[in-house]
Amino acid sequence: MKKLQRLLSAQGLYKGKINGRFDAGVKQAVAEFQVDRGVDDDGRGTYGPATRRALEG
Repeated sequence: MKKLQRLLSAQGLYKGKINGRFDAGVKQAVAEFQVDRGVDDDGRGTYGPATRRALEG
């Protein structure tokens, strides 16, 4: 989760603590990333395979 938080932070989407917890702030940042990038294969706010590929790619 820390890696996810760092990646979202680098995108300017997550502004919370890098603490390894998937909390509401992380979920919201993931959802914003999905909307921004047009990732529709995972549920909104879910860090699934399609979101992971888009974020790490």
